[in-house]
Amino acid sequence: MKVDPATAGAVEGVITFKGVPPKPESIDMSQDPACVFGNVTPNRSQAYEVANGKLANVYVYVKEAPLAGARFESPKEAVALDQNGCRYAPHVLALMIGQTLHILNSDPALHNVNAQSKVAPWNVSQSPKGAPIDKVFAQPEVMMVVKCNQHPWMKAYVNVSAHPFFAVTGPDGKFAIRGLPPGEYTLAAVHEKLGEQTTRVSIGAKETKSVGFEFGVK
Repeated sequence: MKVDPATAGAVEGVITFKGVPPKPESIDMSQDPACVFGNVTPNRSQAYEVANGKLANVYVYVKEAPLAGARFESPKEAVALDQNGCRYAPHVLALMIGQTLHILNSDPALHNVNAQSKVAPWNVSQSPKGAPIDKVFAQPEVMMVVKCNQHPWMKAYVNVSAHPFFAVTGPDGKFAIRGLPPGEYTLAAVHEKLGEQTTRVSIGAKETKSVGFEFGVK
């Protein structure tokens, strides 16, 4: 499906965090000297990445839309997931059905990439600084857990979409989804610990709507 750029609109906004976020927990990596050697960056939990009241690592996507039966061409560019310092980077990522997930191991440590897909789970070992692993997903999934059996603190979240209308917030909490055909949409924002929020938004021809979400620990 090709969207008419003459009428396409957009939705953008910021994800905020209300209150005081939990402090990141320090991670003891001493069980594997290969994780400690040369790792100058302290390893801490990444569940609550909050800066100046803005929340990172939130997956924002069009959950419901007047796109029934529409098919979108998958990008040819791969999306990289690296294992560096015995942590996954990025912590949350998103890609389309048919797009390649390119998994790297930049560590001098053996890793085990365990994708806990609800549709087609898989589990592959990757030697220290070994050959990349390429995977392609055939069905949508939201916040699929990818972990390492060798290092239980390692965890990433992979999102797979049937369309290109999604984003992941960075440190500034901002997101932007462009190229939307005019219509009524349900926009969802999903966080690994704080769950999902949704809102309805109407996009007119060439219109950009601002939408905000606020999360907080109950």
